[in-house]
Amino acid sequence: MIKKAKKTNSKKISQIQTGILVLENKKIFKGIGIGYQGTATGEICFNTSLTGYQEIISDPSYAGQIINFTFPHIGNVGTNKEDHESDKIWTRGVIFNSEITDPSNYRSFLHLDTWLKENKIVGIIGLDTRNLTNFIRDKGAPKGTISYSKKGRFNIKKLINTTIKWSGLKNLDLAEKVTTSKKYIWKGFKTWKKESGFLKNKKNSYHIVAIDYGIKKNILRYFSDFNCKVTVVSCKTSAEQILSLKPNGIFLSNGPGDPAATGKYAIKIIKNLIKRNLPIFGICLGHQILALAVGGKTKKMKLGHRGANHPVKNLIHDNVEITSQNHGFEVVKETLPKNVQVTHESLFDNSIEGIRLKDKPVFSVQYHPESNPGPQDSVYLFKQFINNIKKNAKKKRS
Repeated sequence: MIKKAKKTNSKKISQIQTGILVLENKKIFKGIGIGYQGTATGEICFNTSLTGYQEIISDPSYAGQIINFTFPHIGNVGTNKEDHESDKIWTRGVIFNSEITDPSNYRSFLHLDTWLKENKIVGIIGLDTRNLTNFIRDKGAPKGTISYSKKGRFNIKKLINTTIKWSGLKNLDLAEKVTTSKKYIWKGFKTWKKESGFLKNKKNSYHIVAIDYGIKKNILRYFSDFNCKVTVVSCKTSAEQILSLKPNGIFLSNGPGDPAATGKYAIKIIKNLIKRNLPIFGICLGHQILALAVGGKTKKMKLGHRGANHPVKNLIHDNVEITSQNHGFEVVKETLPKNVQVTHESLFDNSIEGIRLKDKPVFSVQYHPESNPGPQDSVYLFKQFINNIKKNAKKKRS
């Protein structure tokens, strides 16, 4: 049930330069600090989405990153209690071009600035975000440190040293940090509908075990739409433990960090699950780890794909989907074995956006079909997974 939004008073943010962003090449951007007073270091990336800033910031896939939003108007729908993609916010910091606007949405509970403070997210406004985006486009995603101090005093030398010393995302396993600490059964809602809000799923036609590398709640909601019971397990749960839960299908979730680093323990698990001929569906990091498990390799991208308007060609059906994406690594096409078929391809850079095994009910996509935020062109992939489960169940009965 949607409660009436609380009215929040707008407070003009001081025009003193209370925020600073320092890049690893010693390039400095000054602005006005917002959100939580503090300092955070991470990889600077940009997101081109026009909507959904709360969902973006709360996506665990942004662990270790500072997000530069290219859309200038941020804050006009406020924040609410339902649209978190994770219970804990893992994003290191946020960068906006303009001052946060006052919320004017009936679902809003908190002003975005207050929400950032509560979730301890350091932010900065007043930067030339176009200039920063162009820098990332030309040079690649840099390491950076963002700092907010009301007094406007910064030890720039220390901030530069902190930035340079940070390891970066390459070879960094972040899935083990964001994953659930214990197994649980998803008892949340179905996807949100304007007429009815969030509704509970009361049917359990199929049992999905979701391996949590940094899973988004809207993925779980889509499984509820298809009447699935979902058991969410830690990313280090063994294949034997997963199989003991007697799943109808296995889901490999999205998540942050370097897939090769996560793969050091995940590959063995996935290989054992593939041998059982169970339907498997992977998204984002789950897609990359699946590719590693079948013999492929991954590499870090110069820019990565982050936004809600990325065109992807479906090579099976010969059509184009507009997709929501958030990833900084990709599968290397030349390394895939012959039993793997590439099913989807980016129309921006021809990178792999989907694969499937030719001899097993196993497939994955690089983008986010749960569309939160973003277009719903790719929801059919959840149906495809459920159909694989149905077919597999028939084979077992026959």
